Amino acid sequence: MENKGEKRTESKSMKSLLVLYSYHHHNTEKIAKVLAEVLDAEIKWPQEINHEELQDYDLIGFGSGIYSAKHHESLLELADELTKVNNKKAFLFSTAGITGKSKASKDHAALREKLMSKGYTIVDEFQCKGFNTNSFLKLFGGMNKGRPNVRDLKHAEEFARNLKA
Repeated sequence: MENKGEKRTESKSMKSLLVLYSYHHHNTEKIAKVLAEVLDAEIKWPQEINHEELQDYDLIGFGSGIYSAKHHESLLELADELTKVNNKKAFLFSTAGITGKSKASKDHAALREKLMSKGYTIVDEFQCKGFNTNSFLKLFGGMNKGRPNVRDLKHAEEFARNLKA
């Protein structure tokens, strides 16, 4: 029993960082704040990242809204610039107008592949609906108004707890 307690203590000391890009309705920022609270993580924008400092973290989350079926360009550019690492743990998160397991897998593919090519191990991925007023949708008041909602935030909290375990 003591070993389990020791493992919990170790996981609590895990140093985590979230790299976030969120601006339209701050949908993904709402998710990031929940993740950060559970993981006791810092949140930084892609342009604030110093590549050397990433070595100091045990777990790094990369997240944004989904634009044209992929993460925001600033995250993709950051991933291109990263130096190679050896089995660094990372996770992906996003909010999107249209979601679902296969949709999330496709939406996350570009960033996942870039990070994996740099030596990152993607330990898990999270996506939920976000309020979307892009393009013609604004003419109709958008889609997914009120998302992420309380249930989405609860799912994000559970996701983070699983990462921590």
